[in-house]
Amino acid sequence: MNLIKHSLAVLGMIAAPAFAAGQVSISIDAGKPGPVINKNVYGQFAEHLGTGVYQGMYVGSKSNIPNTKGWRNDVVGALKELHVPLVRWPGGCFADTYHWRDGIGPQDKRPSNVNGGNVDEINAVGTHEFFDLIDMLGAEAYVNGNVGTGTVQEMSDWVEYLTADGGSPLARLRAQNGREKPFKVALFGIGNEAWGCGGNIKPEYYASLYRNYENFLRAPDQSRPKMIASGGSGFDTSWTDVLSKELKGHTVGISVHQYTIPGGSWEVKGEALGFKEDEWISALANTLKMDQLVKDHVAVLDKNDPEKKIGLMVDEWGTWYDEKGAKSALHQQNSLRDALVAALNFNIFHEHAERVTMTSIAQMVNVLQAMILTDKEKMVLTPTYYAFQMYVPFQDAKTLPLTIKDNTSYTLGAVTIPGVSASAARARDGKLYLALVNTDPSRAVDVAVNVAGTKVKGAAGKVLTSAAMDAHNTFQNPQAIKPSAFSARAAGGKLPIKVPAKAVMVVALEE
Repeated sequence: MNLIKHSLAVLGMIAAPAFAAGQVSISIDAGKPGPVINKNVYGQFAEHLGTGVYQGMYVGSKSNIPNTKGWRNDVVGALKELHVPLVRWPGGCFADTYHWRDGIGPQDKRPSNVNGGNVDEINAVGTHEFFDLIDMLGAEAYVNGNVGTGTVQEMSDWVEYLTADGGSPLARLRAQNGREKPFKVALFGIGNEAWGCGGNIKPEYYASLYRNYENFLRAPDQSRPKMIASGGSGFDTSWTDVLSKELKGHTVGISVHQYTIPGGSWEVKGEALGFKEDEWISALANTLKMDQLVKDHVAVLDKNDPEKKIGLMVDEWGTWYDEKGAKSALHQQNSLRDALVAALNFNIFHEHAERVTMTSIAQMVNVLQAMILTDKEKMVLTPTYYAFQMYVPFQDAKTLPLTIKDNTSYTLGAVTIPGVSASAARARDGKLYLALVNTDPSRAVDVAVNVAGTKVKGAAGKVLTSAAMDAHNTFQNPQAIKPSAFSARAAGGKLPIKVPAKAVMVVALEE
């Protein structure tokens, strides 16, 4: 039985479940809307690594692959379906060695160089090309400046080039290069991973550097980007502590990076495919640590910034596997497990919507936990893509209080994690949406949903599941796994939903 038929067969069995003893109970209070889930929580990351930009997204205007201004029409079209709110560029660690003047002017006169990943950088995609992509997607731009090998003058000039109008020499240079009006830059990051590839420095020194750089990043008030400080890694809150004290009034956010590594170490990260159940549960258990990580950093912010002026920006997150047989640097396949990782993180970010105001998954195409994989003219959508697509209604939605009672547990060996993860919100379209994740790869779960403040008649939406834990799409079989329709009807004042094993589900509740 192929994967699609299996999924449909499973769904056929759950159209009208009976209430069962021991079922999970979810209560939602529709009358008490909470913080808004900033749409930028669903941000993306496009770094010049491997084929993440070149080949994967940008092929040049002379390519036989259909494109607009060099950007692949198929990739851009697919990304537009995700309503991508924000794109981070050009890095990452690439930003720590990127000199923006290499990427302006006639493409045939731009220098070629080798970046930190030993990849030939032809500089065909620079400032103007990036903003072409931003315009096509209708997204906001998050530009990362170079503190690692750059200077205050260089970064100051770039911000002026991006944002100045009138008679500024750099505004005139921008116009000569084809753009008369200033670019709209929503966020500007001053450096990246200053604790590592961005300088290997201490937070106190970076705080001083930041203040110096930020002082000279001048732009007209109406076009000045909001500035982001480069924070720490993982559970290390020392950077968040120092920066939230030293940079109050000078930054709207402090970044933190956290990757999901099922193997447990950077030396043995684990396999993208063909993994056994121990790496299934270890990946999910690892990614669920994001909740405690956010709580730890938010506790520091609450202490130092009680006015809540500084957000926590998780601007690098996602799965990272071993590169065995990878087609290019940091290329990895993407399976159903990655979709669950994405959905579990979404639910966590929603829970902390007041402080987590922006995140960007690593990355958009062909690199790490990508939305899309390409090979020459071919393109395939990944399970992670579908998770993002299913969660689109949560962008700028108002969170709703949700409690889970009698949650199941999923246990393997010494590892135990919650069986069900959930999130609810009132979307901009007025509908009430519920997201559910069943982490157990073998057992479906019965969920009874009760909504206070409104009467729910039923639910309709999508579910993503499959027979195999590592179900994935390939260029030979590009639709092996994709979402299927789901619906349920209320009975006895409650809404029964059977969530299949190893599944992500998003439904609109009919009121």
